[in-house]
Amino acid sequence: MRILLVADIHGNRPALEAIREPYDVALFLGDAVEYGVEPAPCIDWVRKRCAYSVRGNHDHGTAHDVPRPPVTQHGFKYLTGPTRALTRERISEADRRTLAGWPLTQFLTLDGVRIMMVHATPRDPLDEYAPPDVNFWARRLEGIDVDVICVGHTHRPYALEVGKTLVINPGSVGLQREGDPRGSYAVLSGRDYELKRFEYPVAEAVAAVEAAPLADEVKHLLTGAYRDGQLPNGKASPGPSKP
Repeated sequence: MRILLVADIHGNRPALEAIREPYDVALFLGDAVEYGVEPAPCIDWVRKRCAYSVRGNHDHGTAHDVPRPPVTQHGFKYLTGPTRALTRERISEADRRTLAGWPLTQFLTLDGVRIMMVHATPRDPLDEYAPPDVNFWARRLEGIDVDVICVGHTHRPYALEVGKTLVINPGSVGLQREGDPRGSYAVLSGRDYELKRFEYPVAEAVAAVEAAPLADEVKHLLTGAYRDGQLPNGKASPGPSKP
C-alpha cells in the first residue's frame, strides 16, 4: 500500500495541485491554511482526497479566530496575523467547521502498520517544534506503541528510527524555509519511505499573493519565500519559535 503524506499546505493551491504521486491512501498532517491566499480549494482538496486528517495550529487559529499578539519582527509569526484575517474572509462556515472538526491526533492501522498522526508532537499536538533528534523523540514516544508516527509543523522533511518506531515528517507542500523553493511530501509503504521534492508553478502562487488585499511588506515576505524557499534577506524563522 502506498500512503501519501502531506502537511503544511498553507493555502498554496498551485503547489498542492502539482502533486502527481500515485497513492492508495492519503493522510493529511495539518495546516491547510494561512500564509497562502487560496485556502478554500486547499481545504476542499484535503476533504475530498485524504482519508484521515489532523488539525494543525494554523487550522485551529483560523477555525476559532484565535487572536495573535502584536509581533514586531517581520518573520513568519508576523505573517500569521494578516493572513489569518484574510483566510477567514475567504473560507465558508462549512470550511471553518471542517478545520475545527479535524482531531488533534489519529491512531489507525493500514496494511498491518500501526500509525499515529499528529501535527506537532504527542506531548503538544499543535505547537511543539520537533527537531530530527532521536533523544527528543524517544522522550515524546514514551508510552506510545505504534510502528510509525507521522508529523508535520517544522516545514523540514526528515525520517528517524527511534527504537521500534519510525518518525516521519514529509516537510511542507506549500511554504519552504530551508532555501529550496520546491514543495515536499512523503510516501510510506509499510515501514519503507521516500521523502520527495517536486516543482510547482511558483509564478501562480506569487500572482495570487500580489492580487490579494495585503500590505506590501506581507506580499514581499510571502513572494520571497515562494521564490527562494526562505524569507527575503535570510529572515528565516528560527526553529523553536515557529508559530
